[in-house]
Amino acid sequence: MTTESAATPARTIFLAGDSTAAPKDLGVAPEAGWGMALPFYLADRIAVANHARNGRSTKSFVDEGRLAALLAEAREGDVVVIQFSHNDEKIEDPTRYTEPWSTYQEHLALYLEGVRERGAVPVLATSAERRRFDEGGKALPTHGEYPDAMRALAEREGVPFVEVQRTTLALWQRLGPDETTRYLLHTPDGRRDDTHFNTPGAAAVAAIVARGLVQAGVLTPEDVHSLDQVPEPSWFAWLAEPPA
Repeated sequence: MTTESAATPARTIFLAGDSTAAPKDLGVAPEAGWGMALPFYLADRIAVANHARNGRSTKSFVDEGRLAALLAEAREGDVVVIQFSHNDEKIEDPTRYTEPWSTYQEHLALYLEGVRERGAVPVLATSAERRRFDEGGKALPTHGEYPDAMRALAEREGVPFVEVQRTTLALWQRLGPDETTRYLLHTPDGRRDDTHFNTPGAAAVAAIVARGLVQAGVLTPEDVHSLDQVPEPSWFAWLAEPPA
């Protein structure tokens, strides 16, 4: 990587999302959002601006001014990947809950409108699946109607779309109940988290996103590399403190 290419990327991929994509601090390592791993798979000329944050939904991300802050940085030709539903599903919390076929789609439409106004490219990406299996070892979907609502909106609006939910569900099925614990946050200190990723899991989802951006025509094959490789944990950069 040359100094010039690192200092002046030709294009930035912005991430709007929740804890599954968000940057993490040293206090929660080895937890890693897939957005932390995405740069590993991208050419040096493409930067990543990770605005995803823990606990956010399509609604709370807007209400807190985070979408406005992201759009203020976006330039013509940049890419904005939008991935929510984990917290939109929390019906007990009115500050975050949205209904899949009404307020969820309505909030997603705000993102599409804002990104388009900036001359950037919006991309809708379904959420990665949680690790959940039935007694027979079948991987189970956990996001209800939210993925279908996003798929329908992407088709209606003609928006580039990345299929993360079905792809991760198939990956968890292929790996099985035991092997998937290497991808989710199951740690020697007793953490048993079937939603959030360790570094191999974050890398697996990041590679799915990178490959999906090429398939959607948002990136070229030359924009990505090493999709079959997994970065070592030492490659990851955790923040000194939780992100604001």
